[in-house]
Amino acid sequence: MQQVKVNNIKIGDKNPLVLIAGPCVIESEANCLQTAKRIKEITAKLGIPFIFKSSFDKANRLSIDSYRGPGIKNGLEILYKVKKNLKIPVLSDIHCQKEIEAAKAVLDIIQIPAFLCRQTDIVVAAAKTKKVINIKKGQFLAPWDILPIIKKIESTGNRQILITERGVCFGYNNLVSDFRSLAIMRQFGYPVIYDATHSVQLPGGKGTASGGQREFVVGLSRAAVAFGCDGLFLEVHVEPDKALCDAATMISLKELENLLRQIKKIEAAR
Repeated sequence: MQQVKVNNIKIGDKNPLVLIAGPCVIESEANCLQTAKRIKEITAKLGIPFIFKSSFDKANRLSIDSYRGPGIKNGLEILYKVKKNLKIPVLSDIHCQKEIEAAKAVLDIIQIPAFLCRQTDIVVAAAKTKKVINIKKGQFLAPWDILPIIKKIESTGNRQILITERGVCFGYNNLVSDFRSLAIMRQFGYPVIYDATHSVQLPGGKGTASGGQREFVVGLSRAAVAFGCDGLFLEVHVEPDKALCDAATMISLKELENLLRQIKKIEAAR
């Protein structure tokens, strides 16, 4: 398996499980710094490599009234402060080619959102930055459909690739996790991350917004690590019920340490 390096963190190729975590979307500078600082403290205590994630713009919201974030300029300034002040790598998603130039100056990992994972021009342009690229597998794709997307990135000479599973459509307003996909996609030679919080999403489940079943995040996380993955993706919030985006799927910061302790035991037993 290709080993992917993000600063001093090595992902895949039998390296320790990595955690990608943070609030779904940037709500404020204080919220981001507080959450990132606390997650860093927890992961440092447990010896888990940590990458901070939050979105500067959620451009794929169902409703025009949904909160999208502070935008690219203010959002990247906040992510830069997280990166500089706390000395941790940062990840965020892009939604169009024009965002790439500014994003690459700050982000350690550029994420291709699930809904855009087949958009060739965005994928190739992001890959040309030579940054680590995280492909969120579209919920409409079979696991083997990710291989042509990998080939698009490789066509630029970039081999710094992560693949993230986030559930697959199962009828209307529902997702299901098929853990076979983790093994299938790992066969393509790159680290595979399991996104436990988006996998419990109920797309459009509230009519004009997505719902979710956060009570299943812990169980699915444990199952994915036991089955075999190279990292865990969790959206975490100080007060999930008050979150401005994906409130129904994010877990509380208070729950994180206990979950990660369980994950460490499962990882050690694999």
